[in-house]
Amino acid sequence: MEIILAIRRNSSNFAHYLFMDNKQATLELGTKPVGQLLMQYAMPAIVAMSASSLYNIIDRAFIGQVVGPEAIAGLGITFPFMNLSAAFGAAVGVGSSTCISVNLGQRNYKRAQMLLGNTVTLNLIIGTLFMAVCLLFLDPILRFFGASDITLPYAREFMQIILLGNVVTHMYFGMNAVLRAAGKPRHAMYATLFTVACNIVLVVAFVWWFRWGIRGAALATVLSQSLALCWQMWLFSDKKEILHLKKGIYRLKKDLVRNIIAIGVSPFLMQTTSCIIVIFMNNQFVHYGGDMAVGAYSIANSVVMMFFMFVMGTCQGMQPIVGYNYGAEKYDRMFRCMFIAIACATGILLVGWALSMLFPREIARIFTTDETLIKLAAQGIKIDMLVFFVVGSQAVITNFFQCIGKVKISIFLSLSRQLFMLLPMAYVFPLIWQLDGVWYAMPASDFCAFAMTIPILIWYMKKLKASPISSRGEGV
Repeated sequence: MEIILAIRRNSSNFAHYLFMDNKQATLELGTKPVGQLLMQYAMPAIVAMSASSLYNIIDRAFIGQVVGPEAIAGLGITFPFMNLSAAFGAAVGVGSSTCISVNLGQRNYKRAQMLLGNTVTLNLIIGTLFMAVCLLFLDPILRFFGASDITLPYAREFMQIILLGNVVTHMYFGMNAVLRAAGKPRHAMYATLFTVACNIVLVVAFVWWFRWGIRGAALATVLSQSLALCWQMWLFSDKKEILHLKKGIYRLKKDLVRNIIAIGVSPFLMQTTSCIIVIFMNNQFVHYGGDMAVGAYSIANSVVMMFFMFVMGTCQGMQPIVGYNYGAEKYDRMFRCMFIAIACATGILLVGWALSMLFPREIARIFTTDETLIKLAAQGIKIDMLVFFVVGSQAVITNFFQCIGKVKISIFLSLSRQLFMLLPMAYVFPLIWQLDGVWYAMPASDFCAFAMTIPILIWYMKKLKASPISSRGEGV
């Protein structure tokens, strides 16, 4: 009997030490040097996002080389759908992870635990509803997005599979966001790297070996995310963790859902606006350049996202650090993290800008062998990336306001670039410069958004530093 009691005591102590280790890892967000923290949290996210970007490049390259240029154009039609799905996922994933970060900073572990359970429930509900509605009206939606008689079959085949796995996609991205907020950026990276590696293997098998076409690429995406989700749920089932799945946390709480949605509305509107913009741009490209112009836009968009994924990874790494220190009222650390993130994002995009200016045709050839499409895509890449190096700071600052719960500012900055600037420019410029005008609208809106974002940040910094509570900020 004494032996059994001793074993129980030791087991209890071991669990206590593990809990304290996990708690200490979370507390480091407010004590460890910011530069080291950002490296610790951003590098896994950057590796994961760049790997995801690499997969997208390989995926589109296989589709373009094996299936044909029409399939690339058809895939471009699905971008609004993907953005719209991501919008609902971001509303829950980003909103809940930000709330969790702030509550961990305030040492409110019980509320953070409830947020985890509500995240799971919301993803299940929203993912299922989105799938059902979109499958019911799939063809009319794709037509509205700019699909022609040639590109509609490709877009339909791809989206049927993607939508059937929509719940998995929502849950997978949501759990990855919570992993980062819980102080486990490496685990989030491992989940993404596994998904990418599995995706690449399955795409090669399904598209190239079995010749399942664009449907095979979609099936590879859903299957790889499903396997990664199983591992994520296993991680969150560990009762030794601060945040873990257990009974009593899944019932939706009005105040928690309200807080999640209040913060998540900013990335939701950002993604929804992207959806609207891509729909409009697809229709403009079809009108002024035909299906091949849509294919060129799809290629250019893939190149932009390949480099922008690095910025997204930086923003993801910044999120728990900024959120925690804002909750702990350590504003000096919070601002330092943001400035380091801006420097990193700008440096990354400068590399992307240089490569795109020097080797546009070589980049376009990765996706297709069709000379007409190569020429259109190369020209589009150069124009689209014209002022690409200023986009990073605008994205980081927008995400900074999102991380600290300044929803109105974040929404305004999110909408200004696309809805208030790009949309009217993409309508007016083609009236003067035809197809080139559609392309030039993108760098013009990027620069205008950057010029507007900087004064807003300066105004907020002065306002916050003037408040008495800002004196509590600790050194970095």
